[in-house]
Amino acid sequence: MNKLNREEQELSDAFDAGVFKSDLSPKRRALIESSAANTFKKDKRINIRISGRDLSAIQRRAMEEGVPYQTLVTSILHKFASGTLYDVTANKSFSKQFSH
Repeated sequence: MNKLNREEQELSDAFDAGVFKSDLSPKRRALIESSAANTFKKDKRINIRISGRDLSAIQRRAMEEGVPYQTLVTSILHKFASGTLYDVTANKSFSKQFSH
């Protein structure tokens, strides 16, 4: 079992107690749920190994988005495979080079 840091434990406790409040807008949540339901035909299974740290980060991000972490992983993989996954940090250094 992965050990949670203080912030993660607080989020987990709030979720378990039923008092977790996502700051995800209803519109964004509906979009994510709709995309997941309409996009993913789950007819194949894969098993992967990732670091515990990465899994914890993915689970935390999924909790922030208000979706199961498996749905988030599937969404990320779909976006990558379809060419619609964008690295928002990629243009930061690029734009800094040309802003002088």
